[in-house]
Amino acid sequence: MNAWIYLAIAIAFEIAGTSLLKASDGFARIGLGIGSMACYWVCFAFLAVAMKSIPVGVAYAIWAGVGILAITIIGWLVFKQSLQPIQIGFILLILVGATGLNLTTKADAAEPQRVGSGMSPE
Repeated sequence: MNAWIYLAIAIAFEIAGTSLLKASDGFARIGLGIGSMACYWVCFAFLAVAMKSIPVGVAYAIWAGVGILAITIIGWLVFKQSLQPIQIGFILLILVGATGLNLTTKADAAEPQRVGSGMSPE
């Protein structure tokens, strides 16, 4: 499967996990809190696989940027949180940055990141 699809799945589970975390009311609703933790677990599993091909800085920036945008919209629509025009502007800047990173990074061409043991140069 394409690394970008893994990243998209990670983002979807991050959005679900964050939404459930808010809905859990500080874990007062334990079932929603547990659902949030499960979503985060799946999210990080897919994010880890995506990072095998997508550079870590790019993957994380896109994951965080798209997550911020989606959660902001969900917070506004579902949780009735207020949003000021300046906040919308800065969130759009995050989206532009995430989109730019996506358009300028080739996952298949990226060399897999290798982590050495620290014992000797590789």
